[in-house]
Amino acid sequence: MSELFTMQAEISLVAIILLMLLADLIMKTPSHKPLQYMACVLMVVQLALNIIPTSGEAFGGMYHATQMASVVKTILTAGTLLVFLQSGEWLSREDTRHKAGEFYMLTLSTLLGMYFMVSAGSFILFYVGLELASIPMACLVAFDKFRHHSAEAGAKFILNSMFSSALMLYGISMVYGTTGTTYFADVTAALTGTPLQIMAMVFFFAGLGFKLSLVPFHMWTPDTYQGAPTNVSAYLSVISKGAAAFALMSILVKVFGQMAANWSLLLSIVIVLTITIANIFAILQEDLKRFMAYSSISQAGYIMLAVLGGNEQGMASLVYYLVVYIAANLAVFGVISVIEQHTGGKVDRSAYNGLYKTNPRLTFLMTLALFSLAGIPPFAGFFSKFFVFASAFHSGHWLVVFLALVNTIISLYYYLLIVKAMYITPNDMPIATFRTPALARTGLFICLIGVIILGLCSGVYDLFSHVAGLGF
Repeated sequence: MSELFTMQAEISLVAIILLMLLADLIMKTPSHKPLQYMACVLMVVQLALNIIPTSGEAFGGMYHATQMASVVKTILTAGTLLVFLQSGEWLSREDTRHKAGEFYMLTLSTLLGMYFMVSAGSFILFYVGLELASIPMACLVAFDKFRHHSAEAGAKFILNSMFSSALMLYGISMVYGTTGTTYFADVTAALTGTPLQIMAMVFFFAGLGFKLSLVPFHMWTPDTYQGAPTNVSAYLSVISKGAAAFALMSILVKVFGQMAANWSLLLSIVIVLTITIANIFAILQEDLKRFMAYSSISQAGYIMLAVLGGNEQGMASLVYYLVVYIAANLAVFGVISVIEQHTGGKVDRSAYNGLYKTNPRLTFLMTLALFSLAGIPPFAGFFSKFFVFASAFHSGHWLVVFLALVNTIISLYYYLLIVKAMYITPNDMPIATFRTPALARTGLFICLIGVIILGLCSGVYDLFSHVAGLGF
């Protein structure tokens, strides 16, 4: 019975999935609004039930919950709630309203898989969670299969996911072959740093590199983000990436900790390539969804600086970065989504020329979110970047930090291109004034508060530092 209480987050989420399934089946006619309200209320209940961090083990150590893992689950749940708040207008379209129930159940299924990834104490459970998070995500990417390039994006995502999962599973098989176990604690004790184990670590890293869109495993990202529904792209860019980043750091530090000299060099090279290449290609993008895809690749490189730290400070800075990134990125995608729905699908940067004249509030929110992503003080993104830089610097990786700082200047330029389009570039026929739906406004307002308050409230990072000190 105590094991069930340890897994209370997963059990409550399964109950929510079943409730959403029953509600969708009981409704006589397809109606997206009741389902949206129900999904949002249930996610608030999920947050309330699991707001207090728990710790413990289940299934003989295969499931290992820590207080930091509980915090990360709460953050992922809050991000999912924001996505649900912003998805109503998209799901109200004639071609999607009958599929609203499927959207919520698929999204919650991926969240359940991420829960298992975060609390895995064995490579087997981790892989099961990874697949549970990846397969429904492919369905979400292809959700608008008769519009734009959604079906193509879904095919590219599932193919890349298949290859990356196979690569990771090959690495896990090498770990099992050389240690005789898949439990993290036992693997750590049995690792000796043989060439086969180093290769296993590289394969495992490459598999998660696909999930995180790290260079050179990033080529699927722009096409997938462009073809997927905007709200799905938003979910994929922050929630999925956050779970993968936390899991990667936990496993590298706890399982492959004694091989840190090997993976830190590999990670340093990947970080510099990821941030640099993503920044260069982001400058060339006119489509805002492809632009945000390269932005997310770059942000993944910055997140990996915290992993490079490999200590409690690194974990605290990683979780803090995820919270700030969720608020800022979902704000940008939220604005893109509402404008896309009201303009018939316009996502080019030129469509935003002169936006401040007709929609000043959305323009203001978009500007603050972009400033945060660029790391401009006093917004939260500045402090999140500062903490990951400090973590990597204190671990002795000063050259990587210097190159990342140089790249921050480049990122400032391409984020300001959008601000320039909204405020400076002339446009005789800007996007007409429109009113954002109430739930979407609520989600955007929460993102705005997060972008501002998270940078000014130092207690948030202190809380994460305290929880990281208890173990992760």
